[in-house]
Amino acid sequence: MILNHLWGIYAHPREEWQAIDLKHEGLTYSLSHIMLTALIPAICSYYAAAHIGWSIGAGDPIMLTEASALKMSIAMYFGLIAGVFGLAWLTQWMAHTFGTKTSFTHALELAAYTSTPLFMVGFAALLPILWFVMLVGLAGVAYSVYLLYSGVPIMMHIPEERGFIYASSVVTCGLVLLVALMAGSVILWNLGLGPEYM
Repeated sequence: MILNHLWGIYAHPREEWQAIDLKHEGLTYSLSHIMLTALIPAICSYYAAAHIGWSIGAGDPIMLTEASALKMSIAMYFGLIAGVFGLAWLTQWMAHTFGTKTSFTHALELAAYTSTPLFMVGFAALLPILWFVMLVGLAGVAYSVYLLYSGVPIMMHIPEERGFIYASSVVTCGLVLLVALMAGSVILWNLGLGPEYM
């Protein structure tokens, strides 16, 4: 089953990381997990933007046209997948620095399960009030960082002390990757691919 580790990473993350490490399911399994969970924020944000409207503060909700919301949700979907692959590549690239060898598949498993709480935050878009989504998003980011710090020593087979530094490096690279994706979004908006409001 594609989502069989989903409950475990919330209920007992360290034990679940050990279970994931014991039976690596492979590239197809990780890719299926990423593609399925990345649908959550894409679909929920499309519905919120096109059919409910975002409440930014006082005033009427802000809504996008269906075509614009669909384009932005598709771009979000592929951007999220690219972000997870970028994080996996950076995780594998840094492995040699920390004295461990890992395959891209193992790094992708780590990135896929670490990003799952962030993707689950997408459900919050069904109540599109900015402060609420920001609070839920903050909780999702915090738990994803916790999963990364607890998962790196187990998945990369290194001591906890080096795992802490390794995970901190991955978080730093992940923030740089996030800024690059945001800059790419701004460039696309300036090229005329921005939202169309109703």
